[in-house]
Amino acid sequence: MKRFFAIFKKEFRQIRRDPLSLGVLIFIPALLLILYGYALSFDVKHIRTAVLDFDRTQDSRFLLDSLFQNPYFDRVGTLATLREADGWLNTGQARVVLVVPRGYSARLARGETIRIQALVDGTDANTASATVGYLDALADRMTRQVQVEALARSGRPAILPVILPEPRVWFNADLNSARFLIPGLIGMLLMLSAVVATSLSIVREKERETIEQMMVSPIRPEELILGKTLPYILICLATMVIILVVGYTLFGIVIRGSFLLLALATLFFLFAALGMGILISAITRSQQVAFQIAVITSLLPSIVLSGLIFPIQNMPPPIQAVTFLIIPRYFITVLRGIILKDAPFSVIWPNLAAMLALGILFNLLAVRITRKAV
Repeated sequence: MKRFFAIFKKEFRQIRRDPLSLGVLIFIPALLLILYGYALSFDVKHIRTAVLDFDRTQDSRFLLDSLFQNPYFDRVGTLATLREADGWLNTGQARVVLVVPRGYSARLARGETIRIQALVDGTDANTASATVGYLDALADRMTRQVQVEALARSGRPAILPVILPEPRVWFNADLNSARFLIPGLIGMLLMLSAVVATSLSIVREKERETIEQMMVSPIRPEELILGKTLPYILICLATMVIILVVGYTLFGIVIRGSFLLLALATLFFLFAALGMGILISAITRSQQVAFQIAVITSLLPSIVLSGLIFPIQNMPPPIQAVTFLIIPRYFITVLRGIILKDAPFSVIWPNLAAMLALGILFNLLAVRITRKAV
């Protein structure tokens, strides 16, 4: 126990001698959360739309006015000929060109099917898909309105036997993408901080050649790793608190679930992430190499393979198999469950068990490699 506390105090002294690194560990994740929280968004609004109205009647103007009475479409111009559409889309002046055909009003009066052409810029697939969905919804709404008006003019009751969905959105009623992204960003940023911080701990002793003093001391590898890890657990817990406060203050992220369960999940996550960092530190010889490996193995997988942005179930089976080794995959799922859904222990325990298993694996490997060196 005394040897462990000696390593523990020594690591804290080294952290205190480098206040810049301590500030980076604690405050940079909060700053990155603010940056990514505001910059990343799946909400598609203010789609630049140009209009080509061949009909130019009161009915066509009513159709266009109804299109722009929402935050999704912004009218940026009116075209005179169809040839102009190519230039507007090529230069990015418009993402959509809506073409109202001649005879629109007459066909509407006769109750005929009317085809309204929408030329959509598909370079951004996400925006293009959302645009098509918005236009389909608008067409359905206009069709029902026209049918009701036609029945009313004929003297029949304006009641249509139409089955309409009534969606009830749970957990994120206003479909704010920030509430989906922020828990994932917490996992990604905490992963980066934990792995990078601990990956430099043992290799720092190698570069300064103080590892030889530990080799001749009675300290055991388990005590060395525990003494090197515990200070960063405390620092990362402080970072987690700051990030949650920032998320609540700026983005309205309220923790719906148990704080105790969230703390337990965070400890399991840090156990695995810090174990991974210690393993990287044990197998490398320089801080530069350790830093590069830590960033590559923590940042990129946290973004691409954790479910932060891209759904894992949509990935090819071999890639899905790789994601089982990605620690943030489990932590992000737990965070979204606890923060957004008030998920109980019975729901999240498989993810906790996976993080615990990965933590044991990484720490045992680190102990074995360190035992050979010490």
